[in-house]
Amino acid sequence: MPKVLVVDDEQPILELVKYNLEREGYEVLVASDGNAGITLARTENPDLIVLDVMLPGQDGLSVCRTLHQDKETRAIPIIMLSARGEELDKVLGLEMGADDYITKPFSPRELIARIKARLRRNPSDSNTMDQSGRINIGKLIIDQERFLVSYNGQKQDLTPKEFELLRYLAKHPGKVFTRDFLLEQIWGYDFTGDSRTVDVHIRHIRQKLEQIPNSPQFIETVRGVGYRFKEV
Repeated sequence: MPKVLVVDDEQPILELVKYNLEREGYEVLVASDGNAGITLARTENPDLIVLDVMLPGQDGLSVCRTLHQDKETRAIPIIMLSARGEELDKVLGLEMGADDYITKPFSPRELIARIKARLRRNPSDSNTMDQSGRINIGKLIIDQERFLVSYNGQKQDLTPKEFELLRYLAKHPGKVFTRDFLLEQIWGYDFTGDSRTVDVHIRHIRQKLEQIPNSPQFIETVRGVGYRFKEV
């Protein structure tokens, strides 16, 4: 039985989401502020978190960032809820580590569908990793120990940063990452370049791996946001 943590300070929202999730067979935990949500996430290790942006104490973006930086909770998928639907808010949520974003008011049916889809998106489901640490995606093999990439049986010469970028995206299929987030993860916080660096490296990876670079089968562009590794 999947365990879902719902963090929202609006009692009617908590009751509505809890009721509908329990009808679907989920175990549901609830918290009404950010600090309580962090505590439950760390002690109960839920399979997924539904997190409101506007919370007393720590707001949802701060909670999301805290959980994403904690090695014990960073792998838990997070779906953000917010009454604000502006693109900037969605981008901020994704940069903090959120996996999906739903704008209030929302349909419980839509939320449940998003939860089911996110719980199915486990990297081990589509991008399998063998005992040697290699990531296998069809004809694409990423050997993490030897820093080698092969496609269709042929070795591909990727630069160290191209390899790190490809590996990071491949380990999180279906998840959208902003350019700034990828810059921080791959190049580090002290990198002085701009987000076009990511675009250039993605283009080079596509040129080396894609049969038709303008119709990518591995790394997709999410317009106005960033990139994601295509789910197989």
